[in-house]
Amino acid sequence: MRKKKRKNNIKYSKLVIGFSLFLFALMIGRLIELSLSTKVDDTNLKKLASQRTTKTETIKAKRGTIYSSDDDVLAQNVTSYRLIAYLSTSRTTNKNKPQHVVDKEKTAEALAPILNMAKEDILKYLNKENVYQTEFGNKGRGLTELQKSQIDALDLPGLDFIESYKRYYPKGNFLSYTLGYALTDSDSEDITGKMGLELYYDNILKGEDGYVTYQKDLKGYKIAGTKEYRKEATQGKNIYLTIDSNVQFFIEQALTNAKNNFGYEWFTMVIMDAKTGKIIGMSSNPNFDPNTRENITNYLDLTVSYPYEPGSTMKTFTYMAAMENNVYNGLETYDSGTYTTSDGTVIGDWNRNGWGNITLDKGYALSSNVGVINLINRHMNSAMLRNYYRRLGFGKKTGISLPNEETGKIAFKYETEIYNAGFGQGITTTPLQNVQALSALTNDGIILKPYLVEKIVDPETNEVIFKGKKKTGERVASTETVRKMIELMADTVNGIGNTGSGFRIESGQLIGKTGTAQIADTNGNGYLSGKEDIISSFSGIYPKDNPEIIIYASVKRPVEGSQKGLSTAVKEVVSNIAKYYGESVDSTTSADEVISYKLPSFINKNIDEVKNTLTTNNINNQVIIGSGDKVIKQYPTSDSTLTNKDKIFLITNDNNLTIPDVTMYSSKDAEILLSMLGLKVNINGIGYVTTQSIIAGTNITSDMEITLELAPKFSDDG
Repeated sequence: MRKKKRKNNIKYSKLVIGFSLFLFALMIGRLIELSLSTKVDDTNLKKLASQRTTKTETIKAKRGTIYSSDDDVLAQNVTSYRLIAYLSTSRTTNKNKPQHVVDKEKTAEALAPILNMAKEDILKYLNKENVYQTEFGNKGRGLTELQKSQIDALDLPGLDFIESYKRYYPKGNFLSYTLGYALTDSDSEDITGKMGLELYYDNILKGEDGYVTYQKDLKGYKIAGTKEYRKEATQGKNIYLTIDSNVQFFIEQALTNAKNNFGYEWFTMVIMDAKTGKIIGMSSNPNFDPNTRENITNYLDLTVSYPYEPGSTMKTFTYMAAMENNVYNGLETYDSGTYTTSDGTVIGDWNRNGWGNITLDKGYALSSNVGVINLINRHMNSAMLRNYYRRLGFGKKTGISLPNEETGKIAFKYETEIYNAGFGQGITTTPLQNVQALSALTNDGIILKPYLVEKIVDPETNEVIFKGKKKTGERVASTETVRKMIELMADTVNGIGNTGSGFRIESGQLIGKTGTAQIADTNGNGYLSGKEDIISSFSGIYPKDNPEIIIYASVKRPVEGSQKGLSTAVKEVVSNIAKYYGESVDSTTSADEVISYKLPSFINKNIDEVKNTLTTNNINNQVIIGSGDKVIKQYPTSDSTLTNKDKIFLITNDNNLTIPDVTMYSSKDAEILLSMLGLKVNINGIGYVTTQSIIAGTNITSDMEITLELAPKFSDDG
């Protein structure tokens, strides 16, 4: 019996040994497979191992800053914070130092005024169950340093912050529709442009994120002595606008004053440099604060994205079309008042009784619709008018660097439509198109393209990767046409009883054309007839004898249908700009003949030859800095048109340049000259320079800073 049992045990042992050897063989085979294969069971082993032993962190690129032309910061990145509250009791290991929210009622009550949230809403977040931590929605994101410090001061357990960046606009409502805004994505922390320049230049401003990859231990920390792979972030580029912050302030202030004193639905104003095409100021009101966007009511930029019927400001271009087609005779007469078209439509002047039999010249000054109708009916046709409008840029985008620019509409075919188009009804334009068209009158008949970006700079290398410049279009008017239109616009504003008389300033140097367009019925039933159902506009040039700016302003539904708010705002802005440029609006300027000269490049030219060239062309207001024999910098630059009333600044190749005396210079001239010399300029006041913080003759050194005190006027012995 015992022998038989021993035999069974031997058989059982052999089976165990055999099965064990089989399992061992399988393990060896699997090991060989794993050793030789890069992919097992659809899993990339190398990638899996890498993921378990390496970590990649994103290096965020900093969004570029947007500056005005005078280096004021208009949009920048600032540190912001996201508030979190730890709810899990597992965080607390020492009851005397709790690391989670203990008293939810107390915490909610304390946070409510800081987050501008209701206590009950905060409790909804704090009372979440089975969560480790919570956040507080939009109100808990984008917190400022002040809000963080206020929360820290509460000394409540369980509260913490995640640091990030947000977009900040230090001047609030200033230039809001042009700048637009950018928002931080709550998940990726990316800042993305949503409107205005922030949207248009999003890819340039945002830069490119980098990363760092390294080996980590079980706790996620970098293993000392191991290699890391790093790609640095490419920082976003800085954008410098053509906007002059002083001019922009004048506009914002005037539109606000008009709102408070007169009232309207909306008001928009654009100011362009008459000699270069730079947009130096533009605004719409109501505006909004890009930091909060709580009071934004309209996502359209009225200056480029909302074409509207311009009204009688278009008469300027209708008259120019007639002149350029050699069919205009200003002394030709017609009967004013009303005109009946061939289909029986009666079109009238704003004064339905008219002014009797008057000339076409007088009809322009009185803004006579019937005058335009007679001009078109006797001498023009739809093709002649439409083609000229297109040459001026109407019906096409200007190409300004803003999103959603609209083309407007200049389609007209039938008799009444053609007449209406001649005085700005039934067609639509934008303010940008209007300042572009007006530039022909300040540039001897040649169109200037408006532009908004002065330069784009790489903040890491200070390399200028883009520089805006003056761009001219075609010649659309002869010198004779320009002179005639300047004469007509001057009479419109300065002549007694004419429609622009409300815009007159004492010097007589502001000229222009008014316009009033009825608002179309949205139901397609013609035009609204209410007293306030109008858009009043003004297109102007200042100063007449030597144009510096082009201005286009419009107001929708002014209270009582009055132009008073429009004229007051325009004159306020012109007055402040005149003081800023060191000019006077209170007295008539010199009647001396204005002589123009198109500047060549004087760079590397002999200074004596340059002086002789300028003098020969009646440019005697030459400011020469240094005693070198060659010019290394000039302002204005080549291809700019200079007059005998303008200054030209020439910097020579002198290694020992000194501070010039800029007292009695206008703010603009002083800042240009000192900036050319590499100085940082601080300005207090507007008008002329009265004192400078560094005396003339002081040697210029790097990083030198100078402060100028200004006043609007000087006394006779000043």
